[in-house]
Amino acid sequence: MSVSIRIDPALYESAKVRAKAEMRSVPQQVAYWAKVGRAALDNPYLPIEFVRDTLQALEEESEPFVLPEA
Repeated sequence: MSVSIRIDPALYESAKVRAKAEMRSVPQQVAYWAKVGRAALDNPYLPIEFVRDTLQALEEESEPFVLPEA
């Protein structure tokens, strides 16, 4: 489902530049910023870099690590 919203033109232009650099669409960039911002507000004692890196790691595909038997 898509919903139209109004945002400040300067914010849109900033999102447009960052979206191109990070290979996202403008809506994806705004959603990403919202996700990082929400996580940062929910965890005010964590550094923003940690929040960003953790969210990025959660989105990456990975295989489970299996410990070798002793």
